[in-house]
Formats: sequence, structure tokens, C-alpha cells
Amino acid sequence: MKPTMMVRNISLIYILVLSAVLPFQNVMAELPDFTDLVKQHAAAVVNISTSQKTPETADEDTTMELPDGAPLDEFFRRFFGEPGRKLPTPRHNAKSLGSGFIISDDGYLITNHHVVKNADTIIVRLQDRRELEAELVGSDKRSDIALLKVDADDLPAIKIGNSDRLEVGEWVVAIGSPFGFDHSVTAGIVSAKGRSLPSDSYVPFIQTDVAINPGNSGGPLFNMNGEVVGVNSQIYSRTGGFMGLSFSVPMDVAMKVVDQLKSSGHVQRGWLGVQIQDVSRELAASFDMDKPEGALISRVIKNSPAQKAGLKVGDVIIKYDGKNVPTSSTLPAMVGVTAIGRKIPVVVIRKGEKRHLSVKIGELTDEMEASPMPSADDGTIWFDRMKVNVSNVPDDMRSQFEIAKGGALITQVKQGPASEAGLRRGDVILQVQYKDVAGAKELEKLVDDLETGRPVAILVQRGNNPIYLAIKLND
Repeated sequence: MKPTMMVRNISLIYILVLSAVLPFQNVMAELPDFTDLVKQHAAAVVNISTSQKTPETADEDTTMELPDGAPLDEFFRRFFGEPGRKLPTPRHNAKSLGSGFIISDDGYLITNHHVVKNADTIIVRLQDRRELEAELVGSDKRSDIALLKVDADDLPAIKIGNSDRLEVGEWVVAIGSPFGFDHSVTAGIVSAKGRSLPSDSYVPFIQTDVAINPGNSGGPLFNMNGEVVGVNSQIYSRTGGFMGLSFSVPMDVAMKVVDQLKSSGHVQRGWLGVQIQDVSRELAASFDMDKPEGALISRVIKNSPAQKAGLKVGDVIIKYDGKNVPTSSTLPAMVGVTAIGRKIPVVVIRKGEKRHLSVKIGELTDEMEASPMPSADDGTIWFDRMKVNVSNVPDDMRSQFEIAKGGALITQVKQGPASEAGLRRGDVILQVQYKDVAGAKELEKLVDDLETGRPVAILVQRGNNPIYLAIKLND
């Protein structure tokens, strides 16, 4: 073979090899590398253990019975007599285990409220194996954030990131102590933002597929710049372990809580004074809305900021402070972070038309607790179009649930439009398509005038909670 031909062949082989290797190298280059992030920031992540002493009472029985024939039964009979069959039970400290992270070099740390709840002693273990007792500066149940302080200086502190800039699909890393295994690192992506969970309506959670398990609670969620963007808080699980759904408190929410805990030891939240629900497709049609969106007001609390601003039952809040309200679950978090006393522009849909209002935000206090709704079975009227029995509302029910006037109490629900819409025995019908229900007989006239087959909005009170339902009536 000629030398020139040999060179050409070698060059061709080299090109073919490069064409096969380069795509693989490009793929490898696109995969994230977490090693530097972990080396630089893991030292600021801590293990948190707590203990709580079991309360002692004077009349508490601290013994346990030994059954007849037990292996130690004869021993206690011989040395302690017949009554000795009762053994003193040791008192164990209740313990919990979680994670946390240092936010300042002078010893302030963040963890979850549920990690340190009711703790008598809180021990923080650093990466260098030092153990320090921590003081609870303050804790906030609604956001599940707690602020701790240890007596130490020159601690490695974490860099706080901007959680608003997170993008769905972005890589994130968690470091914590799952099942007590210190400084375990897991990674994944942001699955969604602004998630509202039933028990935590004031937190727009970051949802990820990062493996989070018991013991990770309170640990940091990092972006790829090594900044903390969230506090790992909850998982969705049917087994108690990781199932692909993890939820973190955004750092912008956590730091607002921390600032208030530092200054006053407790957290103030904005209050609008309404009960709200989602707008279903059927309700949207009944309100002449183009699509289901916003937060539907089912109750306006007396003397609340909402009532003073002119908000009414049946209004659908679609904008708050210039921001869209896509679902009812997004509104509480928006209101919660609003400064007390600030005036906020609100846009609502009222009877198919947009209205612009301004509301001065108040301070949130403990919510009213729902109570079971009593019922009455006398003087009922049958409504065949709805397939329900109704009666006037008893006086004791009015005072208990603050129903000032009117309404019709459902005493029986049979299979039909009402049951399909979700109406129940004990519900009080307050409105039908924006019209107040004065009583059982007046409801009959309102129902008779309604169209057949078209969704109709009905406001009912269930316990202390007014809700809207959509019903399609028979002929």
C-alpha cells in the first residue's frame, strides 16, 4: 500500500472514531456534576435531634402488670411479695430526628417546625462531629419553619438563593440526614412550583422528584449555583418512604418568616376575611365565565377587610395586587405575605362583569373551627326537580352557624340532581343563581323558574363553611 493511501485510511478511521465518541462526550458534558457543590456547601448542613420528657403526674400509674406464669413471676413473688408483680416502667424521652442548615456564621439555623415541635432539648450536630445545644428562637406552624440559635462563631453559612427564579425542569440537590444517615446527597429536578397542599394553604410549595425521606425534613434544597432555594418539608407517600413527590418551602417564604421570628418571635400574616373555593367548569358556565379560574367567594366574614372593601359572596377573585389568581389555592399564599395595613387592588367577576376594588389587608388570627351541622325533620317540603326534602332553618342552628336570615335546610337527599351535585343532608341552601333563599317555600319558586339542563350555582352552608355547587335540574 502506498504511504499516501495508508495516511488517508488512518485519517478516515480517526474521523469515524471521533464521530462515535464525540456525541457520547457531548451527552456526558450535559449531565450535571454535583461534586463541587457538595464539597463547598455540605459543611453548613447539620443533623438535628430533639428530646421531650414524658410528663409526670402524681396519680399516674407507672407500673406494668406481669401475667400469671411469666418468667419473672416467681422472682417477684419471692423477693417483693404478691403485689410485686407490678414492674416500675422506665420513662423514655420522646425523640425526633431531622436536618437543618446554618444561615449565618454567628449561629442562626433553619429547620422545620415539626422537627422541633414540643422539644425540651435540641442538639445540633455539625459535619465536624461537634454537638451544640440550640435555642429555639421561634417557630411557625403554618409555614413549617423554625429558627434556631447555637452559641458559636465562624460557622460555615449557606448562601441564600432566589426561589422565584427557579424553573420547572431545573436540576436541584438535597442534603440531609434521611433515617439518620448524615450528609446524604440526593438530586432531581423541579417538578412544579406554587403547589398548595390541603394542610398548608399559606405556602406555595416547590415540588421536586428529589428523593426525600424521614430525617431529610428541614434540610436545604440547592440550585446548581450552590444557593439554597428551598427547605425540604414534606413528601407524598403511601408507604412512609419516598415515592417521587417531595415538597419544599421556597426560600423567599422561609426568609420572610425568619425575619419576623428574629424580630418578634412570631409571624404576622395578611388576612382578607373570606372563605373561598375553586371554580369548576360547571360553576364557570353558571357565572357566564369563559373558563374556570380564580377564587370563588363562598363567605364574607363580618367586619373583615373583604366586607369593608365591598367584596360579596359569589364574587370570583381573578387578580390580586396585579397578579393573576389561576386557582383558589394560590390566593391564601398571596394574601399571607402581604404587609398588614397595605391597600391591595383586587379584580373580581361579579355576575359576569369585571369589577375593580381596593382592600386594606388585616392580620390573620386563628381560624374558626367547623362544627357538625344539626338537622330538623319536621315541616319538610319535597322538591322533585332536585330530589330533596327541605325545611326552614331552626333558630338554634341560626345562632350556632351565624345564619342571619333565610335559607332552606336539606333534611333528605335522594338519587338525582342534588346528590349528583354533591348536596348533603344538613346543608343549608342560601342562594340560587345569585338570589337569596328566604325560606323553604321561597326556594320552591326560585327552583321552578330555573332552566332545565343548564348548570345553576347554588350556595350552601355546610357546618361553618359556605360552598358553591353546580346543579343541573330535571324537568
